[in-house]
Amino acid sequence: MEPITHAVASLALARCGFGKTTRLALPMIVTAGLAADLDWLAGLAGPRAFLAAHHTATHSLIGTVVIAAIVAAAFIPIGKRFQRPILFLPAFLACLAGAGLHLLLDLTNSYGVKLLWPFSGKWFALDLATPFDPWIVLILLAGLLLPALFRLVTEEIGAKSKRRAVDRGAVFALALVGLYFAGRFVLQQRATAELDSRQYRGEVPIQVAAFPQSISPLFWTGVVETDNTFDELEVSLSPGVNFDPESARIFYKPEASEALEMARRSDTGIAFLEFARFPLARVQRESGGYQITLRDLRFDREQGAENGIVAVITVDDKNQVVREELRFGSGEAVK
Repeated sequence: MEPITHAVASLALARCGFGKTTRLALPMIVTAGLAADLDWLAGLAGPRAFLAAHHTATHSLIGTVVIAAIVAAAFIPIGKRFQRPILFLPAFLACLAGAGLHLLLDLTNSYGVKLLWPFSGKWFALDLATPFDPWIVLILLAGLLLPALFRLVTEEIGAKSKRRAVDRGAVFALALVGLYFAGRFVLQQRATAELDSRQYRGEVPIQVAAFPQSISPLFWTGVVETDNTFDELEVSLSPGVNFDPESARIFYKPEASEALEMARRSDTGIAFLEFARFPLARVQRESGGYQITLRDLRFDREQGAENGIVAVITVDDKNQVVREELRFGSGEAVK
C-alpha cells in the first residue's frame, strides 16, 4: 500500500483505545505504521540493493518487531516532559500494533513481502488489492470523520458530547476494511478457479493468478502460464457475464537457447527470477549478439504497470554476458 493508506489506517488504529495504554499513542502508532516504507531509500543504492531490501527486512516478522522497539525507545525521552512517563512495554505494544498493521496491508497486494526474512527468501502475496484502493481509504476516512461531524452537530444544538477513549467509528471502519478484504478473497478465489478450469488453445494451465483492479472487486486481471505461452485476460464476476478464454492477450515463450540460459544465469537474471512470478523473456538479435529482456507479467497491466521491474541482459555471439541492468517499468534504467 502507498503512504496515504498506511497513514489513515494507522490513525484509525490509534483511535481504538491505545490512548488509555500509553501517552503519545497516536504519533507513535502513525510513526511505526509508516516506518517500514523507508526501504524505498534502498533504490538510491542501485537495482540489486532495491530488490534485496524493498519489502524484505522491514516487511518481515522480525523487522516489524524491531521497528516497534526502535520507535517505542525513540519516544521514551519525549515522554519525560510529562508527569507520567512513557513506559517501554505499553509503548512497544502500541508500536507493534501499528507496524503489524502496515505488514498486513502490504501482504494484501501483489508485490508481496518476505515475512520470514532472513530465514527464508520466500515471497508472500495475497493479491487482494492494488497499492492504492480508493474504497479502503474512503472507508477509513468515513470512520474517522463522520463521528467527529456528528459530535460537532450535537454540540451546536446544545447537547453535551461525551468523548470516548475508544472511537467506535474507527473500530467500525477497521472492521469494515477487514470484511472488505474477506469479500475480495472470496471473489479472487472464484476468479482463480475460473482461470484454472479452462484450457487455452488445447493447453492446460501450469499456474494461474488473478490480480486485483482498484475500482471494482468484480473485475480481475488473470495471468495464465501454459507450456508455450503466458495468457493475460480480463475476468469479470458480474452477473450474466461469461468468461471467454479465447479473449486472452497471448505472449509466446521464446525457444530455448544458450544465450537465453546465460542471461537467466547472470547476476541480474538470478536476482530478477527470484522475485518474478510470471517471468516473460524476449530475445532480440542485435549486431554481435542478443538482447534478452525479462519482465514480470504481474506488472504488465494498466493498474500498477509503473511498479514493474525489467531486467535487460546483453549476450555476445560467444554467449558471454557483456552488459546487464535493471529498469523500472517506465523504461528508465536504474544504475
